[in-house]
Amino acid sequence: MIGVKHFIHVISLVTLLCISAKASNFGVTNARPRCFSSSLISQLRGGDATSRPYLPYTLAIRDSIMIAHSFHNNPNFGPAGGLHGATYTVDVEFASKELHPECNWVIDIGAASEMVADVLKQYNYKNLDDVFGEEVMTTTEFMCKAVFDGIVQKLKDKQVMDENLFEGWIKVTLWESHKAWASFEGPVS
Repeated sequence: MIGVKHFIHVISLVTLLCISAKASNFGVTNARPRCFSSSLISQLRGGDATSRPYLPYTLAIRDSIMIAHSFHNNPNFGPAGGLHGATYTVDVEFASKELHPECNWVIDIGAASEMVADVLKQYNYKNLDDVFGEEVMTTTEFMCKAVFDGIVQKLKDKQVMDENLFEGWIKVTLWESHKAWASFEGPVS
């Protein structure tokens, strides 16, 4: 069985080979071939400030919201530019390097469910044009960040009572359908 150090060494060598290899893409030489994505390399090495570090423990909460919104008849959105409705399935993943020291969990599932529900009720059955104003394009990507920010704020409010509540990374995914979704993720800081 290969040890972790040996595996990382092999990946590093292969990465060096990929970087030093020459390729011809449409007549351009010295282009870096796509042997491994930089995010995979970063994750294998423990992450950096801009990518998700390796966090082996996760807990995910799923909920849903029904909203109305428009893109203010912006022609870039085609038929979706006018007022329409959407039902989002919302997944919030809490990822952590270690389990809670006393309870052996990533985060209390009840507390996580409550926080997600509290954030989502701000938007459920509402017209997002009224919530955010006429100048904001409430795309799915935008809403992922809005939900993320709300959960981070709820966590900060609860951290005052329990400093060991959660430390790690959160990923919010909003599913428009089985074919289309968006995500936003980042550290809780």
